[in-house]
Amino acid sequence: MKVLVLHSHPVEESYGAALHRQTIESLKSAGHEVDDCNLYAEGFDPVLSRQDRVIYHDYPDNTETVKSYVERLQRTEGLVIVTPVWNFGFPAILKGYFDRVWLPGVSFELVDGKVRSKLQHIRKLGAVLTYGADPFRAFIAGNPPKKIVKRVLRAQIKPFSPVVFLAHYDMNRSTDETRGLFLDKVKREMARF
Repeated sequence: MKVLVLHSHPVEESYGAALHRQTIESLKSAGHEVDDCNLYAEGFDPVLSRQDRVIYHDYPDNTETVKSYVERLQRTEGLVIVTPVWNFGFPAILKGYFDRVWLPGVSFELVDGKVRSKLQHIRKLGAVLTYGADPFRAFIAGNPPKKIVKRVLRAQIKPFSPVVFLAHYDMNRSTDETRGLFLDKVKREMARF
């Protein structure tokens, strides 16, 4: 299976970068073809400009400035997001990716006023996230990243697709042991993706 890995950890020596490397390694060892989309390393511009918004609904003109990212999304059969959670949301670069790439005509179309997914070729979805907050604080805040992955994104791909959601909570008080255990979990789960 061709798997697109969206990575938005800005520091190459970080724990998040180690999770990214482990995700890639496990997916490859399971026989997947991996398209590693490291948004920071690729210099992705997350800003939806005024002109981008003006032509937002004008497919295919709306894809011109992000054409290579659209093509990568259209070729993938699996999607894995590897990112930190900042202020109970995705980093701006990842949010900007969804705003600029998951466009009308690319991720959905309107048919008789109803939204129809155009990403049903994506059969599996995964997320490897790190949170500064503990699970209770994330729950109280509504855990938007979890809902985006397990509800919003899942609804935009093939219906009833399996979702692998892995989160290391409470990074502010993590230890070598908790980080090691989570890295092992990522290794196992991504090898079964």
